[in-house]
Amino acid sequence: MHKCIIIDDEELARGLLQSYVAKLDFLELAGSFENPLDALECLKKGGIKLVFLDIQMPEIKGTDFAKLIPASTKIIFTTAYSEYALEGFELSAIDYLLKPITFQRFLKAVQKIQTEEVTPSAEKTITVKSGYDLFKLKVDEISHIESDSEYAIFHTPTRKVMSLQSLKSLEKTLDSGIFIRVHRSYIVNRNKVTGLKGRDLSLGTIQIPVSDSYYELVKKELFS
Repeated sequence: MHKCIIIDDEELARGLLQSYVAKLDFLELAGSFENPLDALECLKKGGIKLVFLDIQMPEIKGTDFAKLIPASTKIIFTTAYSEYALEGFELSAIDYLLKPITFQRFLKAVQKIQTEEVTPSAEKTITVKSGYDLFKLKVDEISHIESDSEYAIFHTPTRKVMSLQSLKSLEKTLDSGIFIRVHRSYIVNRNKVTGLKGRDLSLGTIQIPVSDSYYELVKKELFS
């Protein structure tokens, strides 16, 4: 299931896209917004895989707003103006839908989000700088990341790698579809979570505390 949002200043356009999303069992509508700035809070919470984004809007152009969207979130531009197509693809949009949008064309566009996700998470890696050394860690092997003063500690089954960076800066670069912040001192791998006991997340035999400010988000994102 891919969570998506719609951003378009035209009510009829939003309604049409909402009806299309409702027809597909692999899409879940997490929000529909007239003003793109109102969508920022939803995007900050993470978990949004796809944004249907109009380009010509009064508050801010969609092509400018796209630069505020996390790199892990895919974009499909929707517009009545074909002259924006090149600019849209330069921003790494997966497709560009010209209004009026038919369901057949909509379906062709959203199916790309599934074909793009062909690399198993176990094969994805991130590079972590530790002192003068660089470590390539498999994303699927990272259970959680812990804050220790000015350092972030990456935990895997075989080792711990300490890096001079904050969890706040890490949040901006990590894939929010895989990692989620659960405490001011912890980020966890969603795929490693096995349960929630009181205010502690279980990652197999590992227990990670969940702070009050993240508790409702954790329940919604991981257990709904």
